[in-house]
Amino acid sequence: MLRGDKIGLRARYEEDIPVLRTELYDDVVNGARAEGRPWRPITPGTKDPRLVVDDNDQGRVPFSVVELDGGTLVGMANLWGIDDHNRSAHIGLGLLPSARGKGYGTDVVAALCHYGFVVRGMRRLQIETLSDNHAMLRSAERNGFVREGVLRSSAWVLGEFLDEVLLGLLVEDWKRAPGV
Repeated sequence: MLRGDKIGLRARYEEDIPVLRTELYDDVVNGARAEGRPWRPITPGTKDPRLVVDDNDQGRVPFSVVELDGGTLVGMANLWGIDDHNRSAHIGLGLLPSARGKGYGTDVVAALCHYGFVVRGMRRLQIETLSDNHAMLRSAERNGFVREGVLRSSAWVLGEFLDEVLLGLLVEDWKRAPGV
């Protein structure tokens, strides 16, 4: 398990999937904001490709996020779009509603940076998030990510176009950050 100050990133267990699906994706608003495609219901018992782990997929590493104190499941995180040639990847995460506002997001981003830069040898990590996702923007910037651009009206979410913010972090900037 990868450890942050408050959370751990561990392998996804089968019993995590129904909780993550219910808490993160069955809610139309959260599901629509988390995905780059329209929300749709998933029939119970089917394999949800967003949550089921394919150990042969080398371009994506999914984690379940747990509290260090007690091991309670609080969300999911992943490194995706892994490009071993250019040594870059994207970071994504989703916290259960009951886990939001506790500083877990900043800790998850820090743990994913450690995994990406130290374990996987990446040179660049990237985050794309909606411009009104202030919690994710704060978590990224607290970990040294820099806003590199705004993709104007690039995300169709629940009847309106929203801007997305592109943030990046290079390994040399991460190594210079205090506390690394």
